[in-house]
Amino acid sequence: MLLKKITVGICASVLTAGMASAADLSGKTVEWTIPFSETGGSAKWANFFAPLLSEALPGNPTVVVKYMPGAGSTKGANWFQNQKHSDGTNIFGSSGSTHFPYLLNDPRVRYEFKDWKTVMASGTGGVAYLSPEEGKLFDGSANKLGGNKKFIYGNQGATSLDLVPALAWEMLGMDVKHVMGVKGRGAGRKMFESGEANIDYQTSAAYLKESVPLVEAGKAVPMMSWGALDDNGNIVRDPTFPDIPTFKEVCEKTWTCKTSGTKWDVWKALFIAGFPMQKAVFLPAGTPDDFVNSYMEAFKKISSRPDFGKISEKRLGKYPVYTGAAAAKSLDEALSISPEARSFLQSYLKDRFGVELK
Repeated sequence: MLLKKITVGICASVLTAGMASAADLSGKTVEWTIPFSETGGSAKWANFFAPLLSEALPGNPTVVVKYMPGAGSTKGANWFQNQKHSDGTNIFGSSGSTHFPYLLNDPRVRYEFKDWKTVMASGTGGVAYLSPEEGKLFDGSANKLGGNKKFIYGNQGATSLDLVPALAWEMLGMDVKHVMGVKGRGAGRKMFESGEANIDYQTSAAYLKESVPLVEAGKAVPMMSWGALDDNGNIVRDPTFPDIPTFKEVCEKTWTCKTSGTKWDVWKALFIAGFPMQKAVFLPAGTPDDFVNSYMEAFKKISSRPDFGKISEKRLGKYPVYTGAAAAKSLDEALSISPEARSFLQSYLKDRFGVELK
């Protein structure tokens, strides 16, 4: 196993949340900062939850989503690290692209998850797809997608969540040119729509809203999902996309790809770190327990709604939502990678993208 626990402290406020009083946010405006553009999956996720959070918080404050893209989400995360509690109206939403630079000791990282107050965490999935021309060559394997075939992909950054597709496509023997520095997966999708790119991937929320219409119009061909984890830690089909094969299935049918060995173990470690618990909501360091408790109880109330499964499936997919101590625990598990995996990735990033990490 390449996964090894790296402890991310569960704050005492999480453990004693049930004992804390609720804070009143009447007349307030909560600003929810997303460190990506307004066109990506994190934006879709936050905008789904924002009105529900407004209804569930004490005092029914207005909840607005703000965007701070840049540096693969590290710009926004670094900004949040410097925020201090004032009146409970400042929250932050992270994603796998915020977690990966932290895991890999990216020098741009100036944030520390242990300082923040985790109030909610949720999982997601992702789907890779091809342009119609390349899609004609996809037969459930990548055997016809190698050789002299060239692909272009809009990449958020070498240490972002785009590591998952990058390593997967390399394992499949595909020649993918990465155009680096796009500001979020929404920008990558726009490159695909304009013809600048012929391969793309989106997390589930963005795929459901923005990419499914492309598929239905014959402008994109689904290739594979990253899958989901069953109770035994095996990769199985994503319940949101049961008709789309997983990367594991495609790999098993592709001559150059193996579902064993170092590369596979590292890819699976990245998948586990990036998707089963991909997104989280935080309050800044120093937030009193009454505010932490109010947010945790609000998200618990949202996920306990009788209609939550129905309304969330359409926009986010079928994925778990964690609150309270379970949210902190799931984040702890996501921020876990072995020294061996980190060493492999540091070498891979240097050789493949010219990015040197220490």
